[in-house]
Amino acid sequence: MIRLLVAAPILVLLLLFALSNTSPLRLSLWPTDYRLEAPASLIVLCAMAAAFLTGGTIVWVNELAQRRRARRAEDMVKLLEEQVRALKARLPAAPIAPPSAP
Repeated sequence: MIRLLVAAPILVLLLLFALSNTSPLRLSLWPTDYRLEAPASLIVLCAMAAAFLTGGTIVWVNELAQRRRARRAEDMVKLLEEQVRALKARLPAAPIAPPSAP
């Protein structure tokens, strides 16, 4: 529900942007004769999507080391917990002394 409340205004703004900027733009790649003619809104939104995906990929790659360290730490915790359980199982059961009377 909260996602919808956040996403709906953003989608409405994107729709208004796309409907307001329909004039065609011509993009060309200099050393070639490649040319692309598309509405301004489509060009801008595609550029924004490409930038978003590029940034997300950069963050994902940079976080690989963090995730690897976290995975190793979790494995170490599991190993240590197993060792503690094994050591507790080897301890003799200590008799419980009754409380002393004053």
